[in-house]
Amino acid sequence: MSVTIAEFKHNLGKYLMLSETEDIFITKNGKIIAKLTNPYMDRVQTAKSLFGILPKDAGIEKTKNERLGKK
Repeated sequence: MSVTIAEFKHNLGKYLMLSETEDIFITKNGKIIAKLTNPYMDRVQTAKSLFGILPKDAGIEKTKNERLGKK
């Protein structure tokens, strides 16, 4: 979402709540000057995207051995 700096100042509380679920781009004279974002959202989305992609037998030792070319 993109809002002007005047709109952002006028409705700060509204945009703080919206930033929990989406990025807010603040503009001045048609140019983006700031981005308001939830600092935890990227971590949560990244973690969710990783669920289920590793095989059940994956482990640290197995991975180290594969990288080193050991069997």
